Amino acid sequence: MTTSTNANATTNLGGEQVVPAMVTGSEALLRSLLQEGVDCVFGYPGGNVLYIYDAMVDNPDFKHILTRHEQGAIHAADGYARSTGKVGVCIATSGPGATNLVTGIATAYMDSVPMVVITGNVSTTVMGTDAFQEADIVSITMPITKHSYLVRDVRDLPRIVHEAFHLASTGRQGPVLIDIPKDISNHTLAYEPCTSIGLQGYPQTPAPDPAPIGRLLEAIAQAERPVILAGGGVVYSGAAQELLAFAEKTQMPVAATLLGLGGFPSGHPLFMGMGGMHGTYTANTAIQNADLLISIGARFDDRITLRVEGFAPKARVVAHLDIDPAEIGKNVKTDIGCVGDIRALLELAIANDALKPARTAAWLAEIDTYKRTHPLRYEDSETELKPQYVLELMNETTQGEAIVTTDVGQHQMWAGQFYKFMHPRSLITSGGLGTMGFGFPSAIGAQIGNPDRLVISINGDGGFQMCAQELAICAIHNIPVKIAIFNNQVLGMVKQQQELMYAQRFVHIDLQGSPDFVKLAAAYGVKGLRASTNDEARLAWQEALDTPGPVLVEFMIPKEENVYPMVLPGTNLDQMIEGDCK
Repeated sequence: MTTSTNANATTNLGGEQVVPAMVTGSEALLRSLLQEGVDCVFGYPGGNVLYIYDAMVDNPDFKHILTRHEQGAIHAADGYARSTGKVGVCIATSGPGATNLVTGIATAYMDSVPMVVITGNVSTTVMGTDAFQEADIVSITMPITKHSYLVRDVRDLPRIVHEAFHLASTGRQGPVLIDIPKDISNHTLAYEPCTSIGLQGYPQTPAPDPAPIGRLLEAIAQAERPVILAGGGVVYSGAAQELLAFAEKTQMPVAATLLGLGGFPSGHPLFMGMGGMHGTYTANTAIQNADLLISIGARFDDRITLRVEGFAPKARVVAHLDIDPAEIGKNVKTDIGCVGDIRALLELAIANDALKPARTAAWLAEIDTYKRTHPLRYEDSETELKPQYVLELMNETTQGEAIVTTDVGQHQMWAGQFYKFMHPRSLITSGGLGTMGFGFPSAIGAQIGNPDRLVISINGDGGFQMCAQELAICAIHNIPVKIAIFNNQVLGMVKQQQELMYAQRFVHIDLQGSPDFVKLAAAYGVKGLRASTNDEARLAWQEALDTPGPVLVEFMIPKEENVYPMVLPGTNLDQMIEGDCK
């Protein structure tokens, strides 16, 4: 043990001075990530991050998954984060590597997903010269990150990593970017882990204010037709049990946003299903007839409200519980705003003696009538395979216990309607940005984060092709994702909108010529199956469940099948086109 009086020395518990080890910035980065508890990083190397990748050779504790595209890396990190509640991490090189992450960063930002995104950059000596593979990724991503760092001094790196994880995972969560020039990653520093946070001006999540909670409880006592709208904030704050207790104690019915699914058990008598553009008749009708609407961790986006002026017109009181004060009153006029962590706000409400059952007996009976007379329906077929049947089959065989990831489109809405999510963090989907290509790689991240859970990746034949190359990762690492492709040989949701909103003027939606997905899976070393009827679907799906490792099942569905109910943009939430749900 040295007793040097080096200025970088620290004093241990025995009173001896310890000189920190001299390491490169790359080594400091890996140590700092391990210090934050990171157990897997997704990435793709390139010239300006090679010092970082070189450092991995001598660090056996650092786990990295090589994806086949940077977009696959960031969506996998996103799925890992959403399904575990931990911070997801990905790495890419400068220029095209960094810009290939932009869509994934925006996806995470829109849905408040905690991520740390690490990019390389050209050396500081050539920055601003349009050097090879140079892009100002900090400026590019500034509107879609909570914060972006450009590391100019290697000695700042441990602090920056620690701050980035704190920023990503606190308050309203979201992605943080760390951009590391190549020369900085090879500079040396006396490494010491950073354990303190000194962010000036960064607001801490406020303690719940009992005053607006008290006004909320008064409004509940006076209401006869209250509705709870549960959003992704319930899931992110770990408040599912508190929401369940709050709803049961007050006897108020619950509707969910797409990202809120799983935050309240789908089989509960008080649950009305998903609200919004493709929401259930019960949920949408209840919202439109509510005299008290309580949004809990939902931000009133346009897919929920549709025409804002006609949204919840009978609500005498609108209450909004959210961690972000900027969301209160932003889209919908709010009478009671409660700012804070959703779990803490609900705990405060539940503990208040003034919280009593609302006068909802007649209201709940009316809602039960909605459920009986307007359930989700579809016309089954003995000759064609309907996607709703496949979702019911998946729900039946898993009892709502699987983690389900979706891509974006009709299959996403069918999953939200027909799969019954029983637990939070069970639905992984791109809500705010609606990113095609998200579903499959996010399932890989979810499976790595939850190795003992069944993970199902539900995709359309369009979105799957955007990241199909990640089949290699499943094969190489034997990641046992069960991959479902709903193949209707068309861009289904675009077709549906052209049919209903553009006078059936179908254009550029034909996906014929797509690969044989079963053969594509086999080419990557993954088992592939196909089903075109109910019986074939049941046999293929059971075989997929019984097979260790990854399996792809292609479900051939009719291109004419649409998602109903549907509320057209510009109309009121209760102006639903029910289609086959009549």
